[in-house]
Amino acid sequence: MNSPWLAVAAAEIGVAQRPAGQSNARITEYHGGTTIRGYDDKAPWCSSFVNWCLGQVGIAGTGSALARSWLDWGVPLAEPVPGCIAVLHRGDPAGWKGHVGFFLRADKRHVYLLGGNQLEQVGEPTILSARLCAGLSVAGSGGT
Repeated sequence: MNSPWLAVAAAEIGVAQRPAGQSNARITEYHGGTTIRGYDDKAPWCSSFVNWCLGQVGIAGTGSALARSWLDWGVPLAEPVPGCIAVLHRGDPAGWKGHVGFFLRADKRHVYLLGGNQLEQVGEPTILSARLCAGLSVAGSGGT
């Protein structure tokens, strides 16, 4: 899979939230194409980051700041492939809270995503694979 958005995301590694009373303008920029345009870096920003990365390569995302908005986007996949969008649950697996990022790889216990708002920065933390939702998708032709 050719995933030019991964190069965009990788170039952002290390962009991080600022301490209380400050805000990272780059994260505010990520919010620009979402439902929370203008918010600072204290608002959840994983979905804003995915939208921004895709937008940099001409693909329209969901436009939503909600991680689970990606469950209904793109072409569904049965199995993850590097570069696909993976949605994780946060708390209640059936609840509205989630996390989203670009799938890199997995092992028996963990999934590795490149994304924003991962430990308050753009990065690639280790996440328990049990949090992975059924939501795996990739942009279709024309960037659905």
